[in-house]
Amino acid sequence: MRTRGDAQPRLEPFAAGPVGGIAAAAAALLITLSGRYGFHRDELYFLLAGRHPAWGYPDQPPLTPQLARLGAELFGATPTGVRILPALLAAASITLTALIARELGAGRGGQVLAAGAAACSGYVLGNGHLLSTATFDLTAWLTIILLTLRLARTGEARWWPLLGVAVGGALLNKLLVLGLLVALAAGALTAGPRRPFPPRRHTVLGLLTALLAALPFALPVLGWQAAHGWPELTVAQGLSAAGGAGGRLLVLPMQALQLSPLLAPLWLAGLSRLLRRPELRWARPVAVAWVLLCLLVTAAGGKPYYPIPLLYALTAAGCESYAHWVREHRAKLAGGLLAALLTSSLAALPVLPASALAAPMTVDPDIGEEVGWPELARATATGWAAVPAEQRAAAVLVTANYGEAGALARYGPALGLPAPYSGHMGLHAWGPPPATATGPVLLVHPAGHTDLEHHFTACHPVARVDNGHGTANTEQHAAVVLCAGPDRPWADLWPLLRRY
Repeated sequence: MRTRGDAQPRLEPFAAGPVGGIAAAAAALLITLSGRYGFHRDELYFLLAGRHPAWGYPDQPPLTPQLARLGAELFGATPTGVRILPALLAAASITLTALIARELGAGRGGQVLAAGAAACSGYVLGNGHLLSTATFDLTAWLTIILLTLRLARTGEARWWPLLGVAVGGALLNKLLVLGLLVALAAGALTAGPRRPFPPRRHTVLGLLTALLAALPFALPVLGWQAAHGWPELTVAQGLSAAGGAGGRLLVLPMQALQLSPLLAPLWLAGLSRLLRRPELRWARPVAVAWVLLCLLVTAAGGKPYYPIPLLYALTAAGCESYAHWVREHRAKLAGGLLAALLTSSLAALPVLPASALAAPMTVDPDIGEEVGWPELARATATGWAAVPAEQRAAAVLVTANYGEAGALARYGPALGLPAPYSGHMGLHAWGPPPATATGPVLLVHPAGHTDLEHHFTACHPVARVDNGHGTANTEQHAAVVLCAGPDRPWADLWPLLRRY
């Protein structure tokens, strides 16, 4: 990073060509592999939620369901069609990682290394393969981190409105970004910067400007959550309870594993560089924010991957430290990145046969949730055929979770199935069934989870799901159960079926 006397550090030119090439290659790989298995349960839910536009759902704000709807309308309602946008977001995240490296003083070699490391990491590849809230979060958080660093380095007020817009966009996707803001603010208050940050009055004005820029995005989302009793917090509490003490201990190991253990030297070097180098004091809040957010997630029992965008910033910070080493050891670097790419691909991408997912599912169980949804719909159609033809007009199809409902909404019409109902997450708001639907009820629920049957009478199994690959995911051997009817009117029963 060059300087001009006492002026702010001057950035090296951006390595747009090689960085863009790496990002494009990653996107091409993701699109090529996007259709190998099938939809993920969350994608099926997002497609269904996208048909019911709202400013919020119990488990998330509106952005990801609308991205699913947009992808399906632009590119087709297929796994590949829905996953083109995630692949492009992955390319954006790779580019942002290189830009963060540049912001922290990296030249051409450091920027290319940062892009290569991001492209070979399991978290970027996994989120670029599937549409999830984490997919957009990674891009949004990296944008916020980049703008925060730019603001801290230059002290220029023009970055405040852009920072506010980036925060507002992130709030449209997940309220979790508020944790990032708290961690960055705490890092700034405890670790600097001192210069060239503007005087306090200008900082207050800048914060107000950012707030005003974020409000058009934030108010509808926060208003919806407040009007509905903050259900996203209820969902978060349930995730914390499900994770238990064991999940809290995995916050750091899982981040290292999801990024790639082979990339650990980069982020460790970046952490050390930001905490120890006095000329980078202005960027130190990013390192402190990562530590604080890890502690916050551990204490609250959040998902281990929540702080991982900050780990990408640390990785970017460490790349300049290796830039000189890279010039002399290019073969070793290429071998290391190739090993990271191969191991990350095995863990996060559909490169193995569907029958060989046992090993990668120990690292990321979600990859197994892309298998078996058409088979679930066919098993449900077998169960529906057991309903007497004269009773089907008054019959109801009910599922235990949103994945099952999304699969039946996607594949069911071609099999003659009616629209499904469910009390899970956002689907509860789209019920209950009509009061006249007093006939038989066909239930679909995971094997062994019979709680749903307790609300219905004379239940007996009529079919069983087999995904045909032996993949031990949530819906393998799911039960299709035929019941005579609900044990009380739907208006009374429906509140009892709500589940987060």
